[in-house]
Amino acid sequence: MAAYKDDERGTWYVSFHYNDWTGKNRRKLKRGFKTRKEALEWEQKFRLQQATSLDMDFGSFYRIYEEDLKPKLKLNTWRTKEVIFKNRILPYFKDKKMNEISPADIIKWQNAIMKLKTPDGEAFKPTYLKTLQSELSALFNHAVRFYNLSDNPVKKAGTIGKGKADEVEFWTEEEYLKFIEQVKDKSVSYYAFQILYWCGLRTGELLALTAADIDEKVLHITKSYQRIDGEDVITDPKTPKSRRDVVMPDFLADELKEYLQSLYGFTRDNRIFLITKSYLHKEMTRGAKKAGVKRISIHGLRHSHISYLINRGFSAVAIGNRVGHESQSITFRYAHMFPTEQQEMAAVLNQEFCERTGIAVKGGDENE
Repeated sequence: MAAYKDDERGTWYVSFHYNDWTGKNRRKLKRGFKTRKEALEWEQKFRLQQATSLDMDFGSFYRIYEEDLKPKLKLNTWRTKEVIFKNRILPYFKDKKMNEISPADIIKWQNAIMKLKTPDGEAFKPTYLKTLQSELSALFNHAVRFYNLSDNPVKKAGTIGKGKADEVEFWTEEEYLKFIEQVKDKSVSYYAFQILYWCGLRTGELLALTAADIDEKVLHITKSYQRIDGEDVITDPKTPKSRRDVVMPDFLADELKEYLQSLYGFTRDNRIFLITKSYLHKEMTRGAKKAGVKRISIHGLRHSHISYLINRGFSAVAIGNRVGHESQSITFRYAHMFPTEQQEMAAVLNQEFCERTGIAVKGGDENE
């Protein structure tokens, strides 16, 4: 491959021959590149699209994958993918040819990943293993769909991990009340956790809140906060359903009003909680230890809120609207927490069956 300087325009161009899909030899000319590197990368990508197989190493294709995908995704979404590839995938595959990576290579990678431990010495969670596999498979699907790779070896290798956790971690109201007493010494921690528990917000939604988002008792959830590469980044909420209004209980609305009044030099457009996710994680650990309750994740407070509402008889539709989830997602994820509804359903079915067959309803008065 070669690139040429266009002295008249001050840019670079490529000119080369290639065989099209019919086998006919053609010439390709492309101008207007700012640098020689950009021109060569464009030629490589063009040739790749015309080729019948990917005769290039995984690391090089990852850079093409990044160029294709990154502009279409939220920055924090791409950054999550990037961390996974750089830490868990590229070290294993970067020097292997894309068209030579076999299902056996994928299985070896799966086995190696499943042997790794967290800094605490624990095995990776099944949901994390599933995420790693899904990201790797997505890259190969992209290669199959757009760059003529013959097939996806990840699909043939089979799956690892699980898409959903076996159990949802949460605190009972009693456990939460023990915890919150132990973080009252830091007002920012206290009010942040109060909103997370009693309103079921995601962490990014909490950290994006400004005074302008509060209308008496209503929180208007319209954005999310991320800290990326040392910069504050405000994005749209996770899903369209996430845009919603959340009504606070009176006691919490009063508490939050007092907190806002205590902030010096605060304006309506300032973020209310100038803290990080890392800060909240440390405070969760501190408070749980002092309270003598099990340590759950920050997201576990959202689960706790949903559990609280389920136990008080609210429907999946109503809960989904409050927390920004589809109702079917609530039903599927928290089905085991709807015991009252299951019992009521069974009772209705039993009553109707007994009335049709003449069998006495268990526990009823047979003389009636």
